[in-house]
Amino acid sequence: MTGRAERRGIRIHRRPTLSTQQVTRRHHIPVTNPALTIADIRSELEAPQWRRAVRQAEVLGLRTGLEASAPTRSELEDRFLALCRRHRLPPPEVNVRVGRWEVDFLWPVQRLVVETDGYRFHRGHAAFETDHVRDLDLRNAGLDVLHLTYDQVTNHSSQVASVVRRELEADRNAPC
Repeated sequence: MTGRAERRGIRIHRRPTLSTQQVTRRHHIPVTNPALTIADIRSELEAPQWRRAVRQAEVLGLRTGLEASAPTRSELEDRFLALCRRHRLPPPEVNVRVGRWEVDFLWPVQRLVVETDGYRFHRGHAAFETDHVRDLDLRNAGLDVLHLTYDQVTNHSSQVASVVRRELEADRNAPC
């Protein structure tokens, strides 16, 4: 790097040429656009980290021209799928439509829906009301809905797996 002192923890990547479409400005500093930045870091990150970067860019409304190439939409969903594999739970359908709703995880035969609810996307009055309208619609369609938080999935995985397994094994046709 000519003319600049190295700083610990900062790695500068330089490209020999950049088109004007590949450059944008952030706080008046010229930087590569989100699509090129994410493409550049792909070789530096493990697949789950890269998918998370793509998802974060999408949440911020940044165009990447890329897909995270996983059926999940969040780190929490990734963690829940890993929990299912680790505890040998049957694999669910991921991010599927049920009526007018898209649910995080569905076991159609067992009529079970699992929603992984991160606080960032499920806080506030509007989200609260929408979540409850969705739950009522899903229950009216004969589905049981289980909500799990980040803390439950990450710090209480054995308990979560036990509850999900019990729900999957429940006879939903048995009289109350």
